[in-house]
Amino acid sequence: MSSSFADKVLAWFDLHGRKHLPWQQQVTPYKVWVSEIMLQQTQVTTVIPYFTRFMESFPDVQALAAAGQDEVLHHWTGLGYYARARNLHKAAQAIVDNHGGEFPTTLDEVMALPGIGRSTAGAVLSLACGQEHPILDGNVKRVLARYYAVEGWPGKKPVENTLWDYAQRNTPAKRCNHYTQAMMDLGAMICTRSKPDCDHCPLQDNCLAYAQGRQAEFPGKKPKKVLPVKTTNMFAVLNGPAVMLVQRPSQGLWGGLYGLVESESHHQQVAAELGVDDYQIEALPEFRHTFSHFHLDISPFVIIGAAAKTRKVDEARQVKWFPLHEPIEVGLAAPTKKIISQIQTML
Repeated sequence: MSSSFADKVLAWFDLHGRKHLPWQQQVTPYKVWVSEIMLQQTQVTTVIPYFTRFMESFPDVQALAAAGQDEVLHHWTGLGYYARARNLHKAAQAIVDNHGGEFPTTLDEVMALPGIGRSTAGAVLSLACGQEHPILDGNVKRVLARYYAVEGWPGKKPVENTLWDYAQRNTPAKRCNHYTQAMMDLGAMICTRSKPDCDHCPLQDNCLAYAQGRQAEFPGKKPKKVLPVKTTNMFAVLNGPAVMLVQRPSQGLWGGLYGLVESESHHQQVAAELGVDDYQIEALPEFRHTFSHFHLDISPFVIIGAAAKTRKVDEARQVKWFPLHEPIEVGLAAPTKKIISQIQTML
């Protein structure tokens, strides 16, 4: 363990680190775990209101385990990466079923829970239990890659292994919880992706990227790929002031969320399949929704004045009608929310 590295990080944390975030108050493994899952690929300012609402509805792991998946996904609507919410729910049930409702306290047990990898497990046990575990989230990767001038994209296993080695080497036995938070804060507040504030960094003196003037080169960039483009039609079937939503399969894109009828077919065929005989069709503006691995070009349509029987919708999937003048309290994907908002302005 390099005491000078950890000592500098801890001294900076004492003066500048974040100590007033909601999950840092009356710390429990449950709060820290939920916050860590929400913070994956999502900024703190975005997470705070979601975390607050989540805790109000699910104050402990027993409440989360007992909740329905629809309710959990509803509270996650807008955060994206919905597999996080489904795994969080499954993990809560596993904790209740297999650990007596107590969050496990060994690294292997925590990593065995759905949706938790080595870094997240280490963060929870460090921040909530004071255990000595290294972490390697995106912020920490950036700090270490610059400090040691680690060449290559961290998505490659040899590069990741090198960063894990540095993370392990620098993690102190004492005040590990503060060090863990400090490293995340340092990456989020000082050693930022663009325009890092090197003049206020406690590690500047020995940072190889700074010495070489190569901060922008670390960590190495992921090889660029041209994202493929897919297309789909989304049909909002209206029966008076209510819209029909279909629950998507639990696995795959937007798993478990409710969405509009999606089809490659013409609206006449969709209407016939749904048992709609007399209707009007209205096209809404097309738009693009981008995922990490492809673009989805969406053509939305509204089928108006329909008395749909939904007779050919897969029986294994829930079909529900939701009044458009009331809040829709199930999980909705961003494109579904966008289309419904457009329809509400039309009514």
